[in-house]
Amino acid sequence: MRALNLTEPRRAVLEVVRQAHDHPTAAEIMERLAARGQRYAYATIYNSLRYLTEHGLIRELNLGNGISRYDGRLESHQHIVCVRCGAIAETLVDVPPEIARRMEGETGYRVNQVSLHVTGLCPACQAQESVIR
Repeated sequence: MRALNLTEPRRAVLEVVRQAHDHPTAAEIMERLAARGQRYAYATIYNSLRYLTEHGLIRELNLGNGISRYDGRLESHQHIVCVRCGAIAETLVDVPPEIARRMEGETGYRVNQVSLHVTGLCPACQAQESVIR
């Protein structure tokens, strides 16, 4: 196994993603780095994110709107996304293993990982909805 090559930009990006609880986009990561006085080109940020994802140090989330978000939390967990405002919440609900077995049976694939992406209406949007009524 090759040693990781954590350059200064990669370390900075990793730190921002691990400290974040809101699953930032590449643009948001760049803004947070700039606020700390660390300015990097977009290509450097994207390349760092790709490297960190490929080496399993962060997770890339594609939650339906075409914009990748990044998660520094590596233990098994699921995400629920608000269909109105786009807020993301995490949950430690386990995905039942029979789901993977059924998918394997239907498709012939061998499942490596199950990641559940759920959509709904967050509490804040529900509150706004009840005020409007």
